[in-house]
Amino acid sequence: MNVLPQCPIDEYFVLNLGPQHPATHGVLRIKLVMDGEYVFEAEPVLGYIHRMHEKMAENRTWTQFFPNTGRMDYLHALAYNHGYACLVERAAAIEVPERAEYIRVITAELNRISSHLLWFGAFVLDLGGFSPLLYAFDDREHILDLLESVTGSRLTYCYFRFGGVANDIDDDFITGTRAFIKRMRRRLPKYHALVTKNIIIVKRLKDIGFIPAEMCRKYGASGPVARGAGIDYDVRRHEPYSVYGRFNFDVPVYHEADSMARYMVRMDEIEQSLRIIEQALDQLPEGPVMAAKVPKTLKPPKGDYYHAVETARGLLGMRAVSDGTNTPWRLKLRTPCFANLLVFSEASRGMLLPDALAMLGSLDLVIPDIDR
Repeated sequence: MNVLPQCPIDEYFVLNLGPQHPATHGVLRIKLVMDGEYVFEAEPVLGYIHRMHEKMAENRTWTQFFPNTGRMDYLHALAYNHGYACLVERAAAIEVPERAEYIRVITAELNRISSHLLWFGAFVLDLGGFSPLLYAFDDREHILDLLESVTGSRLTYCYFRFGGVANDIDDDFITGTRAFIKRMRRRLPKYHALVTKNIIIVKRLKDIGFIPAEMCRKYGASGPVARGAGIDYDVRRHEPYSVYGRFNFDVPVYHEADSMARYMVRMDEIEQSLRIIEQALDQLPEGPVMAAKVPKTLKPPKGDYYHAVETARGLLGMRAVSDGTNTPWRLKLRTPCFANLLVFSEASRGMLLPDALAMLGSLDLVIPDIDR
């Protein structure tokens, strides 16, 4: 439990964290009311980069909105591609070829690892360690090269299509991906030796930044934040979509609910993503990567549709209401970072400021995902 010292009310002071501050990793402002070195109150102030993605969906066609999906959580853009593609395919009853489904999983999981690597490097940098950032970016570059070879992009991907993917993968991609799996498995023990077992990191994360399961449920937190609090829920396992149901993988769950638990969940998830990619490559079928008949002008039948996927930061839910035209009548996005940020106000109360910043880093926030 955090212990909040009491001081006379006229000795509290306000500290603005952001909207331009390295610890917030984006245009996020948190208004802190401080009692000396302790956080008395924390109020996230949102909207500095609000781009009205949901409203933009209402004035363009279903297809024209596709590039927007990669610009919310730009670190795991392919998961957002995946969620939107599955949503519209469900609405329009489009069957996706098996090979395309496997390619979607392979590329989305590579993107998940690259997201976790960037978080790993930046998080340790927040805590004062510089070298791990260089190791993480070195490994991440290999993934970006692989994904660039099939998507043409290195960050804001728009690779998936309604009914499949834009390009097939070739032998070079498969060989390069298998080589990366071997490389990453050699690197993970080095990460743990350099960072996970580092006494400074342990002292900064263990038994600090407590976010219990009840608090996660109260605010709707998901992903590694919830799994670090003992909540065994992963959309890929519990509500399988695409071909995830065909793979053997574990859902890392830790019950300590502290910053170290959230760190360990993400590190374990890198290994689990490697397992999924390896199985997908072994089972990769031959065949087309696009459905044979996808209308050029898509007009899903009138109705209310929903689809959820597991992103690197948690559950992404997309709900679309179609009035039978080529434009969504309404598109509602339930993004993971918005809910995950909301726990910070309650969880940080009574914490020392450096510990609160470490906890903020352990949430792995992407601000455009919050402001969307």
